Amino acid sequence: MGKELTEMSLEELWELFPICLVAHRSQWSEFYDEIETLLRSGLPECPVERISHIGSTAVAGIWAKDIVDVLVEVSRGSELEHIAKAIEERGFIRMSAEADRISFNRGYETDGFAGKVFHVHLRYLGDNDELYFRDYLREHPETAREYEALKLGLWKRFEHNRDAYTAAKTEFVRKWTAEAKKTYAGRY
Repeated sequence: MGKELTEMSLEELWELFPICLVAHRSQWSEFYDEIETLLRSGLPECPVERISHIGSTAVAGIWAKDIVDVLVEVSRGSELEHIAKAIEERGFIRMSAEADRISFNRGYETDGFAGKVFHVHLRYLGDNDELYFRDYLREHPETAREYEALKLGLWKRFEHNRDAYTAAKTEFVRKWTAEAKKTYAGRY
Protein backbone atom coordinates (compact mmCIF):
# COMPACT_ATOMS: atom_id res chain seq x y z
CA MET A 1 0.00 0.00 0.00
CA GLY A 2 1.40 3.40 -1.00
CA LYS A 3 1.64 6.60 0.95
CA GLU A 4 -1.29 8.94 1.42
CA LEU A 5 -0.86 12.35 -0.21
CA THR A 6 -0.46 13.97 3.21
CA GLU A 7 2.49 11.68 3.93
CA MET A 8 4.41 12.54 0.75
CA SER A 9 7.27 15.01 0.52
CA LEU A 10 6.98 18.00 -1.78
CA GLU A 11 9.36 16.30 -4.23
CA GLU A 12 7.20 13.15 -4.26
CA LEU A 13 4.10 15.24 -4.88
CA TRP A 14 5.77 17.13 -7.73
CA GLU A 15 6.82 13.83 -9.28
CA LEU A 16 3.30 12.42 -9.00
CA PHE A 17 1.67 15.66 -10.19
CA PRO A 18 3.99 17.17 -12.82
CA ILE A 19 3.28 20.37 -14.66
CA CYS A 20 1.62 19.42 -17.92
CA LEU A 21 0.19 22.01 -20.29
CA VAL A 22 -2.59 21.20 -22.74
CA ALA A 23 -4.35 23.10 -25.50
CA HIS A 24 -7.40 25.04 -24.38
CA ARG A 25 -10.38 22.80 -23.61
CA SER A 26 -13.92 24.10 -23.98
CA GLN A 27 -14.95 21.82 -21.08
CA TRP A 28 -13.09 24.02 -18.60
CA SER A 29 -15.95 26.52 -18.49
CA GLU A 30 -18.38 23.62 -17.88
CA PHE A 31 -16.11 22.27 -15.11
CA TYR A 32 -16.05 25.75 -13.57
CA ASP A 33 -19.85 25.99 -13.68
CA GLU A 34 -20.10 22.57 -12.01
CA ILE A 35 -17.71 23.47 -9.20
CA GLU A 36 -19.29 26.90 -8.68
CA THR A 37 -22.67 25.21 -8.21
CA LEU A 38 -21.14 22.74 -5.74
CA LEU A 39 -19.49 25.54 -3.77
CA ARG A 40 -22.61 27.72 -3.69
CA SER A 41 -24.77 24.82 -2.53
CA GLY A 42 -22.26 24.03 0.22
CA LEU A 43 -21.82 27.59 1.43
CA PRO A 44 -25.38 28.94 1.72
CA GLU A 45 -24.82 30.30 5.23
CA CYS A 46 -21.41 31.77 4.37
CA PRO A 47 -20.91 35.41 3.35
CA VAL A 48 -19.75 34.65 -0.20
CA GLU A 49 -19.55 37.85 -2.24
CA ARG A 50 -18.25 36.46 -5.54
CA ILE A 51 -17.03 33.19 -7.08
CA SER A 52 -14.90 33.53 -10.21
CA HIS A 53 -13.11 31.37 -12.75
CA ILE A 54 -9.47 32.52 -12.78
CA GLY A 55 -6.17 31.31 -14.21
CA SER A 56 -5.29 30.30 -17.74
CA THR A 57 -8.23 27.92 -18.08
CA ALA A 58 -10.43 31.04 -17.95
CA VAL A 59 -8.70 32.53 -21.01
CA ALA A 60 -9.91 31.06 -24.30
CA GLY A 61 -7.33 29.85 -26.76
CA ILE A 62 -4.20 29.49 -24.63
CA TRP A 63 -2.49 26.40 -23.31
CA ALA A 64 -2.83 25.77 -19.58
CA LYS A 65 -2.43 23.19 -16.87
CA ASP A 66 -5.56 21.02 -16.87
CA ILE A 67 -6.58 22.51 -13.52
CA VAL A 68 -9.53 24.87 -13.10
CA ASP A 69 -8.73 27.68 -10.66
CA VAL A 70 -11.57 29.24 -8.71
CA LEU A 71 -11.51 32.36 -6.54
CA VAL A 72 -14.02 32.54 -3.69
CA GLU A 73 -14.26 36.04 -2.21
CA VAL A 74 -16.04 36.51 1.11
CA SER A 75 -17.03 39.56 3.11
CA ARG A 76 -14.28 41.25 5.09
CA GLY A 77 -14.49 40.34 8.74
CA SER A 78 -15.86 36.88 7.95
CA GLU A 79 -14.38 33.92 9.77
CA LEU A 80 -12.25 32.26 7.05
CA GLU A 81 -11.72 29.13 9.12
CA HIS A 82 -15.48 28.52 9.37
CA ILE A 83 -15.83 28.89 5.58
CA ALA A 84 -12.76 26.71 5.00
CA LYS A 85 -14.34 23.89 6.99
CA ALA A 86 -17.49 24.15 4.86
CA ILE A 87 -15.35 23.89 1.70
CA GLU A 88 -13.53 20.86 3.09
CA GLU A 89 -16.91 19.24 3.80
CA ARG A 90 -17.57 19.51 0.04
CA GLY A 91 -14.60 17.20 -0.70
CA PHE A 92 -11.74 19.68 -0.99
CA ILE A 93 -8.32 19.19 0.61
CA ARG A 94 -6.59 22.15 2.23
CA MET A 95 -3.30 22.87 0.43
CA SER A 96 -2.09 25.95 2.26
CA ALA A 97 -3.18 28.61 4.70
CA GLU A 98 -1.96 32.12 5.43
CA ALA A 99 -3.54 34.82 7.58
CA ASP A 100 -6.05 35.95 4.94
CA ARG A 101 -5.78 33.22 2.29
CA ILE A 102 -6.61 29.52 2.26
CA SER A 103 -6.17 27.27 -0.78
CA PHE A 104 -7.75 23.90 -1.51
CA ASN A 105 -7.57 21.27 -4.19
CA ARG A 106 -9.79 18.55 -5.50
CA GLY A 107 -8.88 15.86 -8.01
CA TYR A 108 -5.50 14.82 -6.64
CA GLU A 109 -5.38 11.08 -5.99
CA THR A 110 -2.66 8.72 -4.75
CA ASP A 111 -2.11 7.46 -8.31
CA GLY A 112 -2.16 10.90 -10.01
CA PHE A 113 -4.66 13.41 -11.29
CA ALA A 114 -8.37 12.63 -11.49
CA GLY A 115 -10.35 13.50 -14.63
CA LYS A 116 -11.29 16.90 -13.20
CA VAL A 117 -8.88 18.90 -11.07
CA PHE A 118 -9.62 22.11 -9.19
CA HIS A 119 -7.76 24.66 -7.09
CA VAL A 120 -9.98 26.87 -4.93
CA HIS A 121 -8.58 30.07 -3.45
CA LEU A 122 -10.52 31.48 -0.47
CA ARG A 123 -9.92 35.17 0.17
CA TYR A 124 -11.50 38.35 1.42
CA LEU A 125 -13.35 40.52 -1.08
CA GLY A 126 -10.91 42.69 -3.01
CA ASP A 127 -7.92 40.33 -2.77
CA ASN A 128 -8.43 39.51 -6.43
CA ASP A 129 -5.50 40.53 -8.64
CA GLU A 130 -6.16 37.35 -10.64
CA LEU A 131 -9.42 38.85 -11.94
CA TYR A 132 -7.58 41.84 -13.39
CA PHE A 133 -4.89 39.63 -14.97
CA ARG A 134 -7.54 37.29 -16.42
CA ASP A 135 -9.53 40.17 -17.89
CA TYR A 136 -6.42 41.74 -19.40
CA LEU A 137 -5.44 38.49 -21.10
CA ARG A 138 -8.99 38.00 -22.37
CA GLU A 139 -9.09 41.49 -23.87
CA HIS A 140 -5.46 41.58 -25.14
CA PRO A 141 -4.85 38.42 -27.19
CA GLU A 142 -1.28 39.41 -28.01
CA THR A 143 -0.41 39.53 -24.29
CA ALA A 144 -2.22 36.21 -23.77
CA ARG A 145 -0.06 34.66 -26.51
CA GLU A 146 3.10 36.05 -24.87
CA TYR A 147 2.01 34.48 -21.59
CA GLU A 148 1.30 31.19 -23.31
CA ALA A 149 4.75 31.25 -24.96
CA LEU A 150 6.40 31.97 -21.61
CA LYS A 151 4.60 29.05 -19.96
CA LEU A 152 5.39 26.68 -22.82
CA GLY A 153 9.05 27.68 -22.55
CA LEU A 154 9.09 26.97 -18.82
CA TRP A 155 7.06 23.77 -18.88
CA LYS A 156 9.69 21.05 -19.40
CA ARG A 157 12.37 22.98 -17.54
CA PHE A 158 10.27 23.06 -14.38
CA GLU A 159 8.00 20.07 -14.97
CA HIS A 160 8.67 18.70 -11.48
CA ASN A 161 9.10 21.99 -9.60
CA ARG A 162 5.88 23.99 -9.32
CA ASP A 163 7.44 26.67 -7.12
CA ALA A 164 10.16 27.43 -9.67
CA TYR A 165 7.64 27.39 -12.51
CA THR A 166 5.44 29.89 -10.69
CA ALA A 167 8.41 32.07 -9.70
CA ALA A 168 9.59 32.22 -13.32
CA LYS A 169 6.19 33.63 -14.37
CA THR A 170 5.91 36.16 -11.54
CA GLU A 171 7.51 39.18 -13.22
CA PHE A 172 5.28 38.83 -16.29
CA VAL A 173 2.14 38.38 -14.17
CA ARG A 174 2.97 41.36 -11.94
CA LYS A 175 3.70 43.62 -14.91
CA TRP A 176 0.42 42.90 -16.69
CA THR A 177 -1.64 42.82 -13.51
CA ALA A 178 -0.40 46.33 -12.68
CA GLU A 179 -1.31 47.45 -16.20
CA ALA A 180 -4.73 45.81 -15.89
CA LYS A 181 -5.42 47.54 -12.58
CA LYS A 182 -4.71 50.90 -14.25
CA THR A 183 -6.78 50.02 -17.32
CA TYR A 184 -9.72 48.61 -15.31
CA ALA A 185 -9.47 50.79 -12.20
CA GLY A 186 -12.48 50.22 -9.98
CA ARG A 187 -13.79 47.21 -11.90
CA TYR A 188 -13.67 44.97 -8.82
